[in-house]
Amino acid sequence: ITENVKHLIIINVIMFIGTLAVGGGDLFYNLFALHYPENDNFHFWQILTHMFMHSKTSYAHILFNMFALYMFGSAVEQVFGGKKFLFFYISSGLGAVIVTYIVYYIQIGGYISEISSLGLPAEMVKEILNLDIAYGNRFEGEILYNRMTPIFEKYNESLNILNEASFSAFFNANVMSSGVMVGASGAIMGVLVAFGMLYPDSKLMLIFLPVPIKARYFIPGIIALDLISAITGQSFLSPSNTAYAAHLGGALTGFLLMLYFKKTQFNKNRWN
Repeated sequence: ITENVKHLIIINVIMFIGTLAVGGGDLFYNLFALHYPENDNFHFWQILTHMFMHSKTSYAHILFNMFALYMFGSAVEQVFGGKKFLFFYISSGLGAVIVTYIVYYIQIGGYISEISSLGLPAEMVKEILNLDIAYGNRFEGEILYNRMTPIFEKYNESLNILNEASFSAFFNANVMSSGVMVGASGAIMGVLVAFGMLYPDSKLMLIFLPVPIKARYFIPGIIALDLISAITGQSFLSPSNTAYAAHLGGALTGFLLMLYFKKTQFNKNRWN
């Protein structure tokens, strides 16, 4: 295992322990998981810290990510060197954030357009979008209705202006804006792309598909499945709540960086 990969794994494990130990995980999540910028729990440092956070309900999330980081990250760092690898890793994670936010803004923007037709005050809308409407692992429309009622009264607005479309827009916008993103997956997808470009003939295989496939085919295949999942919502290799846009953002950033490194390897802008 290489030096930076070892340190990254250690940091991830420490943060995971903190998630389990501090406030049942809620305090840690509110501080360090990535929230939507319009959410009251958003802090600027979450753009970086979310890369070291993992699901508090599934050990598999951190185990698979750290195994992938160990397997592919060490090979990439041996070629890149420590500083270049760390830059590449963090940049891929940031690329994952950018693509995820773009997708979120597009999706939430459609709901906000529907809500805007009601002519409600912006602060009122923000309050409703920040309501906690979760019941266990589900979001409940009934909870939203009950909790938005006093907000309508506070702003002297009538609930009668709501129809099925506008209520659905409030519900969907609330669900999306209250979601959090955690995990090293975006950064690791960038590393996976780098591995595939550095070692295209290396043979890889999935646990449930024990057929060796060259990295030049295996890794684009994984990315293609993420793209299909992002478009259709159908999960193939990961849980249904996976941030597929983050995977694609990390992979795209990793690919663009690899092209840049290749283009500048013989000039003054190269990494040594």
